[in-house]
Amino acid sequence: METQKYSSHKIAVVIPFYNASNEILLVISKLPNYIQDIIIVDDHSSTPLPKSDIENLSPPKATIYFLENPTNLGVGGATKRGFEEAIKIGAEIIIKIDADDQMDLSYLPDLLDPLIANNCDVAKGNRFRDLKALRAMPLVRRIGNLGLSFLIKSATGYWHNFDPTNGFLALKTDVLKKLDFNKLANRYYFETSLLSQLYFEKATVKDIAMPAIYGDEKSHMKIWKMPFVFGARLTNTFVKRIVKEYFLYDFNIGSMYLLFGFPLFMFGLIFGATEWIYYASINTFAPTGTIMIVTLSIILGFQLILQAIQYDIINAPKAP
Repeated sequence: METQKYSSHKIAVVIPFYNASNEILLVISKLPNYIQDIIIVDDHSSTPLPKSDIENLSPPKATIYFLENPTNLGVGGATKRGFEEAIKIGAEIIIKIDADDQMDLSYLPDLLDPLIANNCDVAKGNRFRDLKALRAMPLVRRIGNLGLSFLIKSATGYWHNFDPTNGFLALKTDVLKKLDFNKLANRYYFETSLLSQLYFEKATVKDIAMPAIYGDEKSHMKIWKMPFVFGARLTNTFVKRIVKEYFLYDFNIGSMYLLFGFPLFMFGLIFGATEWIYYASINTFAPTGTIMIVTLSIILGFQLILQAIQYDIINAPKAP
């Protein structure tokens, strides 16, 4: 009965492949029988893709598509090509799975159920609800991941979702068709850029709690590099979202908060610093009026910015 529920929908799995010849066989062997299409994108891997073994281990009724990138595009570039193929073959729901066997496929029904019930447009994993895994995670990495997740939440507008860099997700094809794939990043920034594009379609995203699975390999991304790798892109994503959402596509009370709050706050900071330097240089106390102007500008501007943030959080797309 459970299998029939999913078999009535055309479900495709997209697997970006790069140097994971052994691990991908484990992934394929765990795919349930209701998966109708398997799209594997070889991202110019230096190790061969074991096609014959994959065909032997795949679900009996699944159609397998082997795609090859002439050059290495990164996980995002490979996933985008897989998405395009899934749309082309008429898939209703697309699941993205990594080839390194670090995603627990027993949670596939948890990803699919809210999509089939029309409770959301996208369902994705959230590893931060696994308290046992969090305790095992080194403190520096835990703080780094939490901080990065918060910055991505503010940049993309998905305040109600956590673990935004989690690549284990399922999407409705109807929503995916609306996105401009040219605006999706090819490498580490792919998941964030995907969320940023989904935001403008007001796509609802549901978090699915699931444990993290880590192999013996070490991540090539260092926590201390994160601000340099993501900082400029996150800032760009955030500024574009605010300008489009509050000044191009709409103009609302949040726009008013920003229009007056940010200039007031910046005026208070700049004017206050300038006056402080000037009066310190002549060894004189600043006039009371000057101090009041600076203080009121900073406080009022900061309060308006907080109101804008609250408005942004309340109006963020969220699944019921």
